[in-house]
Amino acid sequence: MKIGIIIGRIGGVDGVALETEKWIQVFQRMGHEVFILSGQFEERELDPSHETLYPVLSFFSTECEWEQNGAFFDPVKDPTQLLEDIEKVSENISNRIQLWVQEKGIEVLLSENASALPSHLSMALGIWKAVESSGLPTLTHDHDFHWERGDRYISPHSGINELIEKYFPLDLPNVKHAVINLHAQSRLKERHNIDSIVVPNVMDFDVPYGLKTNENKNLLKDLGFTNGVIPLFQVTRIVERKGIEVAIELMHRLEDRNAKLVITGNHNDDEGGKYYRMLINQIHDLKLNDQVIFASNLIQNHSWQGHQGSVKYSLSDAYAHANACTYFSTYEGFGNAFVEAVLAKTPVFVNNYKPVYMPDIGSKGFKTVMLEDNELTDEAVEQMKDIIYKPELNKEIGEYNFELGKKHFSYGVLKEKLEELLNA
Repeated sequence: MKIGIIIGRIGGVDGVALETEKWIQVFQRMGHEVFILSGQFEERELDPSHETLYPVLSFFSTECEWEQNGAFFDPVKDPTQLLEDIEKVSENISNRIQLWVQEKGIEVLLSENASALPSHLSMALGIWKAVESSGLPTLTHDHDFHWERGDRYISPHSGINELIEKYFPLDLPNVKHAVINLHAQSRLKERHNIDSIVVPNVMDFDVPYGLKTNENKNLLKDLGFTNGVIPLFQVTRIVERKGIEVAIELMHRLEDRNAKLVITGNHNDDEGGKYYRMLINQIHDLKLNDQVIFASNLIQNHSWQGHQGSVKYSLSDAYAHANACTYFSTYEGFGNAFVEAVLAKTPVFVNNYKPVYMPDIGSKGFKTVMLEDNELTDEAVEQMKDIIYKPELNKEIGEYNFELGKKHFSYGVLKEKLEELLNA
């Protein structure tokens, strides 16, 4: 079967793009031929036979940015021209999609989050028109919805809000929806009476990951550590919802100068650097300057599967040297960092983050230390110490969680879900 994927950008740091790559791999293993229509191809050479660049679909195209500014960031006084332009551009996009479908002989369309989140208005409307006009069987991979983003996608213009309510999500008879968690499934049903299939984010459990190699053997040394250190890793970006302050407090509570916390991500997404400065102050106040290390200059945080040479080490290298991982997020749409740690056979300390952890992940039976509302109790600290300082227990938990992760979050699971979507 020929499957056509429409996506704003693919190949780089975007979480939607990374998960789409996994879908592509599994589709291809199932024997399907995959075609991509995207506004931006990052960190990859274009395959013109299967990959088509259509720049207007990019989130950074002048059209998209003009629409977003006029609708949300810097609203125009009179939205008439804005709405007319969205309509006109969406017609062009619809025509281009249908031409692409004909050229490639595409039999099934897949809209990657473009029909769930209004981050590109004319793109979503264009997809809607193409799907309605062509009647092609269509899947939507809905990673997050506008109602999950607070007031980000609420416009002062009623016409924009009506457009969002009508076209997000894509609701047509020939469309089937895949969501990434149970909460999204229930909310989609409540708000729009749309049924959906939960397709969790997955990892390839058949490919070795988080292994110590000759290439990464000097990672701890390059971080400035000497022999005998106990490295815990926070493998996330530095944004407030990641709860990194709890990991820092844990370092204080361990009362062990050999314990180190390595934070792999940068703070580029921390608006104004406010949260990052708070963490710096906390580290200073607790006298942990030599125990908490920011390592984005050495470790690439955006790709779970490797790096492109821009930095020395990948996330796999980081997990290879982690005694345990801290993951005290307060909110996640899924929580890939948890599954990455499971794949690497690394124990995880986690907060019961909303709305996903217990319903979609924790309820599977993973062995971990879980906090409620990020309350770092004495009991929790003692449980963490047992895992950190007892190598046999540490290894046992890593192996147990790996087998459980393979059962619930592997490419095999994704294959079953994709078969269900295609055959439903």
